[in-house]
Amino acid sequence: MAEIITVARPYAEAVFRLAKDANRLAPWGEALAVLAAMMEHSEVVTLVTNPKSTAQEVGKLIVDVLGDRADVEVKNFIDALQENHRLTLLPEIARQFELLKSREESVVEATVESAFPLNDQQAQELAGTLKAKFGKDVRLSTSVDPDLIGGVRIKVGDDVIDASVRGKLQAMAVSLKS
Repeated sequence: MAEIITVARPYAEAVFRLAKDANRLAPWGEALAVLAAMMEHSEVVTLVTNPKSTAQEVGKLIVDVLGDRADVEVKNFIDALQENHRLTLLPEIARQFELLKSREESVVEATVESAFPLNDQQAQELAGTLKAKFGKDVRLSTSVDPDLIGGVRIKVGDDVIDASVRGKLQAMAVSLKS
């Protein structure tokens, strides 16, 4: 995984600089999201990596899927990736681009796992608390993990806040063993 990130990061940084300079972060983000989703389908990856597929066929497929989002700069980016056999890196390039974009916009991504579904009010309160802690706007993505028993586990970048019953039980077990 680290290898993929290492190869994808320069592409993401280059696209980010280009998009930022042109004040087009949102359109580039949309185009990269579509491209990433496309490259997560095994049939598309098979076509893209097949030596019998011509550059024109692959390029036409990608441009057709992108539709209006495929401006000259996006097409040039796709061509550069295709020449370097890097189209399969698009999901990671999109992730890296979104991280750079979030940092630029002073937004942090928070992944919240809870034992039970959060309602809108709980999610807003949690986002407010995290905003106060990190000093940035928070974009929450939530999921349910019944194994937590109760509470939540929050991941913001490299920070993990484990306020789950399971986490507290594990911590108690470790302290009892010591």
